[in-house]
Amino acid sequence: MRAWLDGHLLETPETPALGVLDHGFVVGDGVFETVKIEHDRPFALTRHLDRLQRSAEGLGIGAPDVDLVREGVAATLDGQDIPFGRLRITVTSGRGPLGSARGDGPQTVIVAAEAVERPPAVSRIVTVPWPRNERGALAGLKTTSYAENAIMVEHALARGASEAVMPNTRGELCEGTGSNIFYVLDGTLVTPTLDAGPLAGVTRALVLEWAMDELDAVEHDAPIDVLERADEVILVGTTRDVQAIEQVDDRTYPAPGPVTQKLQQIWAREAAKGIDP
Repeated sequence: MRAWLDGHLLETPETPALGVLDHGFVVGDGVFETVKIEHDRPFALTRHLDRLQRSAEGLGIGAPDVDLVREGVAATLDGQDIPFGRLRITVTSGRGPLGSARGDGPQTVIVAAEAVERPPAVSRIVTVPWPRNERGALAGLKTTSYAENAIMVEHALARGASEAVMPNTRGELCEGTGSNIFYVLDGTLVTPTLDAGPLAGVTRALVLEWAMDELDAVEHDAPIDVLERADEVILVGTTRDVQAIEQVDDRTYPAPGPVTQKLQQIWAREAAKGIDP
C-alpha cells in the first residue's frame, strides 16, 4: 500500500501525517472517491474526478484542484505492481475548530492505493430497515460521513452477506452502502432513479449507457419489496463491476440469470475498449 498527502509521498501508510484538527477527522467534513485499479492503471478516472468535484461543491468545501489530484494518483501508482486494486482519493475542508464550523485554510488532499482481491462473481445481500434520506443535505454526495454505512455493512456481514441494501424515507428501493442495485422484472432491467436518493454511481452510469441498445433497461422507483418479485438481482460498483446476486434475505435467485449474463458480457466488451471511458 502507498499513500500521498498534499503533494508528498508518505514513507509508509502508517506515517503520522494528518493533523488532529483536520475537519475531515473531526466531523467527517470531506468527500472521496474509490477508483478501481486494473494492471496499475485507474479505471474511469475522469468520471470519478468529475463526481469528486460535484460532491465537494455540493458539500460546500469548493472544487479540489484536479491537476493536483491527478499528480497524486500518478505518484501513488508509479512503480507499483497492482494487478487489481483500489485507489482512494479523499479531499477534506482542511484544518478547522473542534466543532462543526469550518476553518479558512487550504483543503487536505490524500491519495492511497492498495492491491485487493477481486470480489466473487456471485454474492448475497440483505435489506436493512434504516432508510437513506433522499432529501437530506448529503443526498447524492459521496462524503466521508460513512458511519451509517459502516453499521449497515457490519449488519450484513454478521448475516453472511457482503452488502446491505436500504430503502429511502418513502420506502422505495434506494441503494447499497457502496453499490447501486439493478433487478430484472419481466425481462426488463430496472434501477432506481436518482430522485430516490442513491449515489450517481460511475458503474451505474456506464451500465445504463452501454446496455441501452441491447437490453430493455429503465430507471424506475418502486417499493423495496419489489425485490421479492424480481427474477434476477444485480449489484454494480467500482470493484464489483456487474455482480450476480444469488440471495436477498431469505429469497434465492438464479445467479447469474440470463439478463445478468448478457449484462456482464456487455460490460466486459465495452470496458476492454479503454481505461478511461
